[in-house]
Amino acid sequence: MSSQVVIEAPGAHRVEEHTPREPGPGEALVAVHAVGICGSDREVYQGNRPDGYVRYPLTPGHEWSGTVTKVGPGVPASLTGRKVVGEGFRNCQVCDRCHAGETTLCTDGYEETGFTQPGAMAATLTLPARLLHALPDDADLTAAALLEPAACIAAAALKAGAQPGERVAVVGTGTLGMFAVQFLKAISPSELLVVGTRNDREALSRQFGATDFRIKDQELPDDFDVVIETAGSASAARTAASLLRRGGRLVLTGIPAPGADGLDPTDLVVRQLEVHTVFGAPPDAWAHTVRVFGAGLLDPLPLVTHELPLTEFSQAIDLVGAGDPKVGKVLLRP
Repeated sequence: MSSQVVIEAPGAHRVEEHTPREPGPGEALVAVHAVGICGSDREVYQGNRPDGYVRYPLTPGHEWSGTVTKVGPGVPASLTGRKVVGEGFRNCQVCDRCHAGETTLCTDGYEETGFTQPGAMAATLTLPARLLHALPDDADLTAAALLEPAACIAAAALKAGAQPGERVAVVGTGTLGMFAVQFLKAISPSELLVVGTRNDREALSRQFGATDFRIKDQELPDDFDVVIETAGSASAARTAASLLRRGGRLVLTGIPAPGADGLDPTDLVVRQLEVHTVFGAPPDAWAHTVRVFGAGLLDPLPLVTHELPLTEFSQAIDLVGAGDPKVGKVLLRP
């Protein structure tokens, strides 16, 4: 029996039989290979995701990979059988932000797979085919299940605009931080510093291309051109800003707890720092991610530490929130 996870309300879920939904016009039916769990899925389960950014009851799952098994009217038949990943934001395609390619800023309101629309913690997922990105035929679908968080960091890397030979840094050593290291390594920086809170992440950081690793409370430099923050705390944002030279470029991707103290506006102005933020991934970041992955410059597999059947959803949620340094990316396999 194929199954799906349904979160009825915060703290209440069930695993039930799954019936695939036939693809309508412009849609595709995907057999899910693997689906990742991140902090936002835990927020959905606990009930502390902001109002308007979740709709119960819900099948979660926004980080996934799979194979197209059927397409609806208006979708090229050649897509059938292709390995794919897919964008989460269900943009309207007609507002000015969508026309500018900024689909995560769609003015028609927020809709996203796994949060307000059915997600991939099920045997199949039916969604608009325009959101799919085809992978190479020999792509590893387990690794590809991590391309959604990678795409979010690709958006940060593109906004940072790092150039070959620049000095770049990453604050945070989780999944997003390790993707940031890989994307920045690909532009051939002169230095690539990683700042974290755990010494045990140094080896992996260097494996992915870091030239230096520091613990957050060590003495840190202040003359880097580009810094990407991925840790999701206000203190990490301040640390990231402190690493920059005057006129440096900062990209924030983490979301601190509500009410957190932010950056000092006087410091930002006096040092003329260029600050960007990222929430989700627009199409250009997805396309960039798929190209980099296809070229062999992105290696997600070392980040995966646990693979569980879909029926072990509760255990997977517990693993993600346990704070165990041995737990990296957790995947569910329908």
